Amino acid sequence: MTIHREGYKMLLVLVTLLTVVNVAMRQVMPEMTILNDVVLAVSVVFFLLILQFFRNPIIRTAVNPNQIISSVDGKVVVIEEVEETEYFKDKRLQISVFMSPLNVHVNRNPVSGIVKYFKYHPGKYLVAWHPKSSTENERTTVVIENEAGVEVLFRQIAGALAKRIRWYIKEGDQVEQGKEFGFIKFGSRVDIFLPLNADVKVKIGDKTKGGKTVLAELS
Repeated sequence: MTIHREGYKMLLVLVTLLTVVNVAMRQVMPEMTILNDVVLAVSVVFFLLILQFFRNPIIRTAVNPNQIISSVDGKVVVIEEVEETEYFKDKRLQISVFMSPLNVHVNRNPVSGIVKYFKYHPGKYLVAWHPKSSTENERTTVVIENEAGVEVLFRQIAGALAKRIRWYIKEGDQVEQGKEFGFIKFGSRVDIFLPLNADVKVKIGDKTKGGKTVLAELS
């Protein structure tokens, strides 16, 4: 287990701020020992909560070209046939995984292949489970073509708290299933769009592990 690089700056600022607050309180109000101890305890708990958000577990993915792996830890909130209007412009099977602030927020490639398409969309910050968040929130759209020529589209979607989307890929990159491609801060969602004949292996409400859980298998 390591700490993700996206957390370094925030954690440094936070620990500095909390240290200043606690030192200042003990100097200004040295007689208020109970209050100072409470503030210290709250500071430690708050720091640990933020620290756990940036945890980055070591994941070893069993690469399989016929499987679609969950990009993130979270809960399956959508499985439905939809019209994908940005890239495919036809019917696709959408599987969406919602991440709470307590989940690991590292984003991993659901398949191996070539990045055929990438686009960043500025937008709103509706709650991540809102039906319109997939098309109106700040988001990225990525399409990877696997070795069989099948294209899989997935989106990082910001939520009400997640206002920082990070990505580390670009068009033309060769990527490997299970490897990190991005990060979203503080609660969010990832949508994956598959061919209609994909064999879904999860159901609504299932918990997923990024780089581990098989969402579907391709025919």
